[in-house]
Amino acid sequence: MKIGLIETGAPPQPLRPAFGSYPDMFQALLGPGHQYQTFDVQAGDLPAAPRDCDAYVVTGSSAGVYEDLPWIAPLKGFLRAAKGQAALVGVCFGHQIMAEAFGGRVVKSDKGWGVGLARYAIAEIAPWMDAGGGVAIPASHQDQVVDLPPGARVLAGSAFTPFGVLAYDDQPAISMQFHPEFDPAYAAALIEARRGTRYTDPQADAAIASLSAPNDRARVGAWIESFLTQATKA
Repeated sequence: MKIGLIETGAPPQPLRPAFGSYPDMFQALLGPGHQYQTFDVQAGDLPAAPRDCDAYVVTGSSAGVYEDLPWIAPLKGFLRAAKGQAALVGVCFGHQIMAEAFGGRVVKSDKGWGVGLARYAIAEIAPWMDAGGGVAIPASHQDQVVDLPPGARVLAGSAFTPFGVLAYDDQPAISMQFHPEFDPAYAAALIEARRGTRYTDPQADAAIASLSAPNDRARVGAWIESFLTQATKA
């Protein structure tokens, strides 16, 4: 499978030597059994055509999908062009921009930051999921999808993030607000890097403490793998 990694952001510079880029993290999550190509959309790099890859994964970013940035509209246009042409997976910012591209709405939530280990209950089991119940995955977001796009179904969420995992009926596309690609060590380092600017000390301490609990990163990584396999063989 050829997977295009649509890179929409990067870890803070001091963390990159130890943890790599977001495309690096997705390659580690999905494993070496695929061909990967990275597209740095902030630098104006997008696939020439949706069928250049079998599937695309849209990464996280510190940007907001509602910001007036020169690369946001072209990325939304590409996602709309890719509808039905390639499998799509969005994570955090990717989850949000897919929702916006397909007719939903994202805002900076007045609930504040969701950071640390996020727990989502399962609302519906898709064919590429297992029946193992709710999941706990590192999260880092303030923006949220608040209006569902037409054709989107909620597969999982929480009181804090009701639209936590989405699937689209009219195309092979899924998205999720949390970060299965974040190793807990990276998630903790990111919180420390933002301590005192985005998070108060009590918020940072609680979020870091939560990351010591067991997580379902491998399980959700297997969901993504299963989704991509089913979608590209259909």
